[in-house]
Amino acid sequence: MVTAMAHVTQPQPALPPNLVLIGYRATGKTSVGARLAEVLQRPFVDLDQVLVREAGRSVADIVAQGGWAEFRRLEKELVARYRDARGLVLATGGGVVLDPNNVAALRENGIIIWLTADPAAIQARLAQDQPRDANRPSLTGEDTIREVLEVLEARAPLYQAAAQISIDTTHQSVAQVVKLVLAALKSEEAKNLVG
Repeated sequence: MVTAMAHVTQPQPALPPNLVLIGYRATGKTSVGARLAEVLQRPFVDLDQVLVREAGRSVADIVAQGGWAEFRRLEKELVARYRDARGLVLATGGGVVLDPNNVAALRENGIIIWLTADPAAIQARLAQDQPRDANRPSLTGEDTIREVLEVLEARAPLYQAAAQISIDTTHQSVAQVVKLVLAALKSEEAKNLVG
């Protein structure tokens, strides 16, 4: 007589929460996110790059054809698709925090990390990005200096409210920012264990 043994499976450990990078343009979300993902051996997803690839148009073309409202609509759909994902490093567009539903979706399975930089550093980084208009169309129609100051002032409270961790990238290399992020995550983990 042959008896079948029941196959017992061990429960799989849950994937860790996503690490979600938010912040203004040129604060390092893509470069830091890619390096952080490499260090942690996690998949990296730049949501703006996914949006552009899926739309088959650049951000500038999307905005030229449908305005920022169309871009924000596509961004919201994309964020909703990543709501249930885990174990990723996500770089978001700078305006993702303008919609509270985006923040709620990203927080559901993620730790939100705000990358900051002072306005002068942002302006210098934007000036190095050529051709600027192809990748980053104007948000306000103002010159770069005025736009950075205006948009940062308007968005800073939204970034601050969304973020669990904040890292200043102004005078830091990508490697230094990654170390700061990892240290902050370890600190958050310790607080959560105690609290």
